[in-house]
Amino acid sequence: MTDRRRAAPGRATLVPFAALSASYFAHIGFFNPYLPLWLKELGFSLVTISLLTAVQSATRLFAPYAWGTLSDRTGERVRLLRYSATVAVVAAMGLWFDWGVVGLALVLLVMFTHTSGMMPMSEAAMAHLVSQDGGFDARRYGRIRLWGSAGFLLTVFAAGAWFDAFGMRHFPGWTLLTLGAVMLSAWCLPDLREAVSTHTAHPPVGKVLRQPVVRWLFAAIFFHVLSHISIYVFFSLYLDALGYAKTTIGLMWAVSVVIEIGGFFTQGRWLPRLSLSAWLVVCAAATVLRMGITATAAHLLPWLIVAQALHVLTFAAHHTVCIALLSHHFPGRLRGRGQALYTVVGYGLSGVLGSLVGGVLSTRFGLASVFWASAGTGLVALACAGRVWRLERRAGAPGAPGAPVA
Repeated sequence: MTDRRRAAPGRATLVPFAALSASYFAHIGFFNPYLPLWLKELGFSLVTISLLTAVQSATRLFAPYAWGTLSDRTGERVRLLRYSATVAVVAAMGLWFDWGVVGLALVLLVMFTHTSGMMPMSEAAMAHLVSQDGGFDARRYGRIRLWGSAGFLLTVFAAGAWFDAFGMRHFPGWTLLTLGAVMLSAWCLPDLREAVSTHTAHPPVGKVLRQPVVRWLFAAIFFHVLSHISIYVFFSLYLDALGYAKTTIGLMWAVSVVIEIGGFFTQGRWLPRLSLSAWLVVCAAATVLRMGITATAAHLLPWLIVAQALHVLTFAAHHTVCIALLSHHFPGRLRGRGQALYTVVGYGLSGVLGSLVGGVLSTRFGLASVFWASAGTGLVALACAGRVWRLERRAGAPGAPGAPVA
């Protein structure tokens, strides 16, 4: 039976995926914002911190595509998710020990190799479930994905308050606790297996990647996410240098996630007003504005809140648009590799480059310079997104997420 004739999944099938999304992003919600601060407390320099945080991005250069290819060819996405989560928990126990820079990098390498492929596999499985009658159901996808935002919100705020009160020494314990929740959620997923064979023939990945619109889409993704590496790696350090308390830093992360949740919950109403490629342009323009405000006015709390509120466009809307467009260009058995390439190009290449260059810029010119550079890469993303929009219009663009795109 093809995707187009498959019955809509029930709540019992979708709820475990919501739980996995909640627990995974609960882990990300504390780990990514506070990892640089923990490394700073361990006495590492800004360059060393940028190198260690870049390990996560480095694993995204190879791990997501390897996991995505394996899951496409076997159909065993759920079993692979369970395996990855379990190994990540075991690896996280190494954070309790003093290994030095090289040893810590190896611990992070093993852990990230197994966590970086989890979301592409989960996103591919969810995209498979919510694609009905040839269309990507943005409303159902958003209602599942918002639980990830809620998990992020809970831990980014709670961890900030905890670290303010008790210090950063409990960081390894938080890591083990949140990854344990991920592992439990993965083992609660229904034991689904996608068919390895299909009646629908799909072109090989190489042929899809040679399409001009797909190349420009990945270029837009690369520069868009590159602009956000300043947020992911340097935002907490930047606010800390400006004198904000850790609780306030957590609150600023929480502001962006609260509005992100609202975006995911309501996107079925407003995303249909523009085409997917048009939203790509809007999101890139919002990124330029957000990074410009952060670079110039982060010391003014009201303006910092405005910049963080733009997260509803720069991440929430952008993420859904990318998932929908990739489901259109990488259907069926290509879906896992399409989602993996999104992680490799968007969060692997850009993460490594952004972390390393950002470390050099922040050391020589100050942390604000990183956000000025991000505004510049946002402009490049805007140009690439405009090219996607023109090509999609010329070819007959896939419509809003509720329209047939998969």
